[in-house]
Amino acid sequence: MKQLIRVQSVVPLENHKVIITFEDKTQKELDLSPYLHGPIFEVIRKDNKVFQTMKIEDGTIVWENGADIDPDVLYYGLTPAWMEEPQIAK
Repeated sequence: MKQLIRVQSVVPLENHKVIITFEDKTQKELDLSPYLHGPIFEVIRKDNKVFQTMKIEDGTIVWENGADIDPDVLYYGLTPAWMEEPQIAK
């Protein structure tokens, strides 16, 4: 089982990129563009000033409008939920 990892700090850069430091001291430069999908992320995607207002709450990157990104997805490089194919019930 994978360990749950939380974000310790984040530094927003340009073009939806960030430098994230996780609780285990791993540091990654990531492009958050693939994760900024859907209506709640629209203003974050379109306005760099809003994108830059991100903060850390409970180990997760969040914005004032309630948008957040699962830190485990970022740490483990998982596919964003919106890109996963829906499971067809049998």
